[in-house]
Amino acid sequence: MPEGLKLDVPRLEDGAAMWRIARDSRTLDLNSSYSYLLWCRDFADTSVVARDADGGPVGFITGYLRPRHPRTLLVWQVAVDEAQRGRGLAAAMLDGLSARAAEEHGAQSLETTVTPDNTPSNRLFTSYAERHGAALEHEALFDREVFPEAGHEPEMLYRIGPVPALVALRPGADRR
Repeated sequence: MPEGLKLDVPRLEDGAAMWRIARDSRTLDLNSSYSYLLWCRDFADTSVVARDADGGPVGFITGYLRPRHPRTLLVWQVAVDEAQRGRGLAAAMLDGLSARAAEEHGAQSLETTVTPDNTPSNRLFTSYAERHGAALEHEALFDREVFPEAGHEPEMLYRIGPVPALVALRPGADRR
């Protein structure tokens, strides 16, 4: 974890900052500010914020457990404030969130979607799989033709897991 930062569960009052960080990324699809507020209310247990020394959010990951595959944490968005980039914060948030999801909810695998041109996210998830000795598969999930707006890049589905460290952390696992 980068010095001076800490990981935390998002709170309702973090929604506006999360929306601003996503907007300022100029990479993510920006959701409505309302959706970030709902995310902080309804999916806080499977999301994370990184806080600076003053307690303000400087990065976040939103995620949820897939309803039909509840041992799979789907990572929706990863965003880091521009001033915090290059310090390993996204990797620290992903490690922390996935460990918490394993301990509290039994998550054993991760999924995410990434556009082919999003090099930082492609590196983040590839290095996560390598760091944790987990299998990584990717395939097209949504081709550009299914998006209603012109020019949207295809979304590639990354499947990572099962992640051995997460399997060991699941509720009821023997941790000798």
